[in-house]
Order: sequence, then structure tokens, then C-alpha cells
Amino acid sequence: MTSLNKELVVLDVKPGISMDSQSGIAQLWPKIYGAMVRAKDRKTAAIVMHPASNFMGHYLLEPMAEAGITMLGLNSRYVNNDSQLIMERVLQDLGAGVRYLREQGYEKIILIGNSGGAALASYYQAQAENFTATHTPAGDPTGLVAEDLPPVDGIVLTAAHPGRSRLFADWLDPSVIDERDPFSVNPDLDMFNPANGPAYSAEWLTRYRAAQLERNARIEQWARAQLAYIRAMPVPVRDMAFLIYRTAADPRHLDPSLDPNDRPAGSNIWGNPREVNYGANNIGRYTTLTAYLSQWAECTKADGPSNLIETSVPVLSIEHTADASVVPAMNALWKSRQPGRISRHELKGGTHYLAGQPEKVRETLDAIVGWVNRAL
Repeated sequence: MTSLNKELVVLDVKPGISMDSQSGIAQLWPKIYGAMVRAKDRKTAAIVMHPASNFMGHYLLEPMAEAGITMLGLNSRYVNNDSQLIMERVLQDLGAGVRYLREQGYEKIILIGNSGGAALASYYQAQAENFTATHTPAGDPTGLVAEDLPPVDGIVLTAAHPGRSRLFADWLDPSVIDERDPFSVNPDLDMFNPANGPAYSAEWLTRYRAAQLERNARIEQWARAQLAYIRAMPVPVRDMAFLIYRTAADPRHLDPSLDPNDRPAGSNIWGNPREVNYGANNIGRYTTLTAYLSQWAECTKADGPSNLIETSVPVLSIEHTADASVVPAMNALWKSRQPGRISRHELKGGTHYLAGQPEKVRETLDAIVGWVNRAL
């Protein structure tokens, strides 16, 4: 491949909520940043974006441009810090990227929803086709209008988990006894207790999943009550930070016989499952009341499969068979209620990040380009 130059793209976006950044400049004159690699043909362009990850160095940028599709790796205003992330504000940022590409003259625009970007892409297009996102799950006005969200022409899902709230629910450790104590544990519900497995019995898994639902509901109920309390104070407080301990405890990480694919045994995409679960940084670990409700709680409006049903554009799903994060049941959620609508490509042996797998990057590229030529 020949070398293509990356361009820095800087886009103005509307101001968000008070103190969503410690930088006054970022609050009052917010900008978002992206890396763009232009193809010679100006017909089709794609955006790859995640709610919080930095996608300016995404592995598809140069290969896609070489293949004739301009690529924009766009970051939200919450890049590398989702502690105060409001999904509705991320929609606004993605809309700025879509508008920019339309103004550049591209006829067809697709969203590549990679990993957590899949639910974002689905939420975006659902709102672009039928705008309802006037308020966040916390009840705050979003400041969005329909014109902020120009629609796109297609969606690609790749290594696509179905949304932050579903991942949080699947991974939440139900053995936590005291939410204030990161090491409090009920041994009967501890997936890391050898007495429980692996392998895990069907009866134990049923109790485990039920306890996950109970803890998840308790956290959401507490968050809503706490938000109401601080906003009803004589001098109201808009938001509050809090910790959620142990948010990476899915039995599938230790028992590959559960929802099997080609992932290695005892794997989590970030390392040793127990270390990740007890570690200082993981999904939803440090958050605020409003950010939790918008992205991690069951009440989120950013559920991927539910939003995808509300869209009408063509969809391609690329399923990584050696993914230690996105397992077959998650892939099935995307297409369970839409048989026949979603084109599917099975990326055999593909890990979540395709690290050290250049041949899988090439296969992904070929699948996307082929689908664009057929579907758009």
C-alpha cells in the first residue's frame, strides 16, 4: 500500500453541561478532534467513533482510504474519560462529523460501529430518522434538535457489543456485599471461588445471573434517589461522583464452554479476569449519577439492538469468532428480531482488537468494501 496522509479535523460543537470538563475553554468553546484519511474518490466516506476511546489511530483508517472510502476517525468530547459522559452529548459530536462530511461533498456516508461504537452508531441513526432525544435519562434537557443529527446511509457493526448498559449488566460482580468495600464478598456468588467453578453448574449460573440483576437494580435505584436528594437540597447540587466496585465478572471469561467461540480459556480482553475485576480502572468504575444513568444503567436510551430496529438503512455485521468480549449471544441480540435484514460476515479467528492480525484487518476491509458496493 502507498502511504496516505492523515489530516487533523477540528470541529466546533455546542457547549454541554456545566463542569463536564475542568477546562473552561473546553466547556465554553468545545471542539472535537478527528483524523481523516482521504480516498481519491470523493463518493463515499465513513466515520469510526467510540463514546470514549481514541479512534484517531484506528486500524481501518489508511486501509479503507486505500480501498477508495475516505475515513474519519472521530473522537467525542469525552475521549479517554467517560466519568461524566452523557450519550446524548456524544450523539451531538457524531452529528458534527456527519455534517462535516456532507459539507465536503460526500454522497454516501456510513458509520462503522466498532466495539462500543456499535451501540452509538445505532442510537445515532435511530435518532436521525426519528428524533426523540430531548432529555437524558436523568431528566435533563439535551439541547439537541433534529438538525443536529443528519442521517447516514449505512451502518457497519464490527466486534460489536450491544451497548454499555448490557455489558455492564453481564459483567457486574454480584458477590459484592458492601458497595463501600471493594473486597467484601459473598463466597457463594464469587465466580473466582474455586468451589463454584469453573466449570459452573446451570443452577449456580441461574443464581449468579439473578444476583447480578438485583445488584444492578439496587445501584440504579440508589442513583435515582441520590440524584433527587441532591437536587432538592436548599442549595441544589446538579451531580455527584461515586464508585462502583468490581464490574468485570462474567463467568464466560473463565469458562469457555459457556457461550463458546474461539476465545482462549481464562481470558478477558484486558488481561487476567480477577485482576481486571478488582483493578482500579474498568467499565463504570468511576462515574457520576447523570453519566451512570445515561450510559451504564438499564434506563439508558443508548441500547444498541433496540435502536437498530428503529433504523431503515442497510447493516453489515462482522462477527469476530475469537473475541473474548463479544460472545455469540451478544452477536445474536443484534439480529434476533431482524432476520434477513442484516448482512453477516464471520471473521474466523478474529480477536476483539485484531492486534497482530493484519490478515483479519484485510478481510474486514474487503467485507466492508464489498458490502458498500452491493448495498449502497
